[in-house]
Amino acid sequence: MSDRRELYRSPNGDCWFLGREPTNGRAFVIHQPNGPSGGQRSHIELGAFLANGSGNPEQQALLRLIGTLVEIPPYADRT
Repeated sequence: MSDRRELYRSPNGDCWFLGREPTNGRAFVIHQPNGPSGGQRSHIELGAFLANGSGNPEQQALLRLIGTLVEIPPYADRT
């Protein structure tokens, strides 16, 4: 079982999570389709998830989360 944090929940009920395998620390995205769709949960490698560059809300949510890991130096242009 992996550790996970919700990234985004779509209006139709699909959910995306950032997951981490506790045994090796490897991160990945989990897509959990909404129940009525009958889809299967999938694990997606981070590079593959971001590769298409379509800017979907779930991709933007992951990029915002990654951005929170970086401190902005006091001399940086914040505009």
